[in-house]
Amino acid sequence: MSTAPLTRDTIVAFLGDIFERCGHEEYLGEPVTMAQHMLQGATLAAEQGLPEDIIVATLLHDIGHFTSEFGTFSMEDTEDRFHEEAGAQVLAAFFPSVVTDCVRYHVAAKRYLCATDPAYFERLSEASIHSLNLQGGPMSAEDIAGFEQNPNLAKIIQVRLLDDAGKHPTMQTPDYWHFAPMVQRIVDAHLGA
Repeated sequence: MSTAPLTRDTIVAFLGDIFERCGHEEYLGEPVTMAQHMLQGATLAAEQGLPEDIIVATLLHDIGHFTSEFGTFSMEDTEDRFHEEAGAQVLAAFFPSVVTDCVRYHVAAKRYLCATDPAYFERLSEASIHSLNLQGGPMSAEDIAGFEQNPNLAKIIQVRLLDDAGKHPTMQTPDYWHFAPMVQRIVDAHLGA
């Protein structure tokens, strides 16, 4: 992989290269790989007719697992690796705030939903509960009030729910390159084509 600085013309291929090189890695104790997980969420978003920014945010929400210098999460971890922040930092120069917020706050959204919707917690997988505990557990009332001030809250929650849905071992999806033109459209729209 090239070490040249990323540009609007190379970011989409850079992300595709990450999917190809690292996508086969186990997804946090779930029955799918990292790539399958992210592609499933994006496919579900597309099938629901959701806006392209939501589809792209879902596709890229866990990219920080691959870009973090601290490596990927495992069930043996005893502290959080902050993959959401690592991913948002990679995307920030090229994507609108709604996409980077969905990436940066999809973990916070899990904590928020666990605090505000008891039924949501009951649906979490064992791996998701383990990571929740490392990530601070359900939000406090003060954290909830602060989180609800984010102007992208509804879309962050949408991406979180798609994140939770993308864990089916037999679901078929298109590959990253199917979504690449959409990813480029979001970059171009943000940076001014």
